[in-house]
Amino acid sequence: MITPIVLGMDIGGTNADFAFIDLEGNILYKSNVPTSDFDTPNSLVQVIRKRTNEALLAMKGEFVIRAIGIGAPNGNYYRGTIEFAPNMSWKGIIPLAEYFKMAFGVPCFLTNDANAAAIGEMMYGNAKNVNDFIIITLGTGLGSGIVANGRLVYGHDGFAGELGHVIVKEGGRQCGCGRKGCLETYASVTGIKRTVVRLLEGGQYKSELEDITFNQLSGRQISKAALNGDQLAMDAFTITGDILGKALANFVAFSSPQLIVLFGGLAQAKDLIIKPTKESMERNILKIYKSKVPIVLSGLKGNEVALLGAAALAWKEMGIEAE
Repeated sequence: MITPIVLGMDIGGTNADFAFIDLEGNILYKSNVPTSDFDTPNSLVQVIRKRTNEALLAMKGEFVIRAIGIGAPNGNYYRGTIEFAPNMSWKGIIPLAEYFKMAFGVPCFLTNDANAAAIGEMMYGNAKNVNDFIIITLGTGLGSGIVANGRLVYGHDGFAGELGHVIVKEGGRQCGCGRKGCLETYASVTGIKRTVVRLLEGGQYKSELEDITFNQLSGRQISKAALNGDQLAMDAFTITGDILGKALANFVAFSSPQLIVLFGGLAQAKDLIIKPTKESMERNILKIYKSKVPIVLSGLKGNEVALLGAAALAWKEMGIEAE
């Protein structure tokens, strides 16, 4: 019996992770290569084709690749391209989906990494059977995917849902996008690190974080300090949650989601970030939405969400969905 599978891929500035995944979300094979090792995207495609062909021959049973799904930074769903991704060595517009389609001879679908996470959450995670939700990825930056009426919102050009770049403070922190005051400069791992540094500069705290440099500081260290009762760390989470919650109150107003899902490194702090965020959202939300929108953690494992999301994109585009 031949088992259909898809090739799910998470292409980033540092690594390209790829895996064979069946319809139920089982990862049958997983590997990765450093994207920085490849001068051209086509050279990466050829290495992945070679590695996956070898894996197919080594796997027990008969499998057929039905499609390929890719999550990538600045991924354009409509065009199958990566466009001007700031953290990648390949510049300009890269028709990556077409390269993989030509190399493998199967359909290939591409979207940005946050949208892929939303599709994965909808197919395999805590948003299963939920038609209206928002996923917020709290990593180095802040990504987002918006699902309305069971469909991902892409906008006319494929770039809808850049919620990390709504301006929450006029003249605020410098953002990598070139503007100031974007939400991700406050609500992300990088954002909370900047908040810790600002609080330390005020000289009003004694903290276990004070001898750690910005580059050495991690979200996990801030979480650990907060759990240890470190007042500065706890205040940093309160400040971060307050800003994020106000933004979520505004986001609810435009799509009335049934659910908001948090994912990423900062979300692993769990109640440290969820509690102040929820309280702030409820304080600032329009009355008709009060107490209607729960905030939950992703139901997918952190190291698998991108791959499962990319696989779910491929299955969904092929018109096949898990039971």
